[in-house]
Amino acid sequence: MGGAKAIHSYADARREARRRLPWMVFDYIDGAAGEGVAEARNLAALREVELQPRVLVNVAERDLSVPVFDHAGHAPFGISPMGMCNLSGPGADLMLARIAAKCQVPHGVSTVASTPMEEIIEAAEGHAWFQLYFSGDGSGTAKLVERAKAAGYKTLVMTLDVPEVGRRPRELRRGFKMPFRIGPMQFIDFALHPIWSISTLVAGAPELANFKTEGFTFDRAESRAAADWDFLKRLRDQWDGTLVAKGVAHVGDAERLKAEGVDAIQVSTHGGRQLDSAPPPILALRAIRDAVGPAYPLFYDTGLRSGEDVVKAYAMGADFVFFGRALQFAIAAGGEAGLARFWDLTMEEVGLTLAQLGQTRLPRSNEERISILP
Repeated sequence: MGGAKAIHSYADARREARRRLPWMVFDYIDGAAGEGVAEARNLAALREVELQPRVLVNVAERDLSVPVFDHAGHAPFGISPMGMCNLSGPGADLMLARIAAKCQVPHGVSTVASTPMEEIIEAAEGHAWFQLYFSGDGSGTAKLVERAKAAGYKTLVMTLDVPEVGRRPRELRRGFKMPFRIGPMQFIDFALHPIWSISTLVAGAPELANFKTEGFTFDRAESRAAADWDFLKRLRDQWDGTLVAKGVAHVGDAERLKAEGVDAIQVSTHGGRQLDSAPPPILALRAIRDAVGPAYPLFYDTGLRSGEDVVKAYAMGADFVFFGRALQFAIAAGGEAGLARFWDLTMEEVGLTLAQLGQTRLPRSNEERISILP
């Protein structure tokens, strides 16, 4: 049995994806910075979070909806921005948009998406946030902000933890480049994965769709190091919608971002893809919650693999959480059916976990926080 029916967990989706994807693509999605220490450390920290079971509580009816800003999502998790999603399967960006629309949850649309931002927000029926990278001198960044406004985006997610693209040895060994550069190694790789290669060829090679903007070119390796607090102030002035700062893992940074008028913070270390010695963001989440207070919106991504992980993140202080590479693996394993299956089983796991804890819903405030063991 393969495809969507083989998915009963994150590990199943990843195993199927590894079998179906070219090595270069799988290592791009799965890879982490350095030796993968930061990724492993965060996964270990997530495993160590203990939730307190309770008994004799009527949990027959459980509500998995969670408000995000002023909107009630039908699921307790959304879609983190991911670059070049169509590498996991033709049309992946729009698959993600459609499930976001169905569940009315945010779909983070990456600066380096394979599909134009205008098409994604339409397919998502407005349930899309645009993720922004600063690059170069910032002029191209400003153009993307204006384009996002014109497309109807109301929430901008500024990713702050990529001043330079981290070294990911697995990508480098495979010769991964954006746009693709096909050499002998890549040719063999694609030839040994004919189903992916043919379907991708028929659909058209994934491209950097949001860089088809006049006066704007993209270089993945271009430095983003010039972004500073002055840039943030200019961005806050330019963007009159909701502004989220993503990639925060330091209490002092979180406190200042709040003071500078950022509407929410997304605690993250980019899935361990940037700094191999980064601390576990799941632990930073708890410290940041204590620092910014109970009412300030805090989101979380990095390392989520299951519905139980979702509940753990809420217990540590999150108001909403986002899945990343797990969704790409589900698409690679079984297309849109694979995505739906992973989504549904994660929803089921959240519900089962709440039942074990004697909870009928996820916390809506810090006062409702789920009990964790020391």
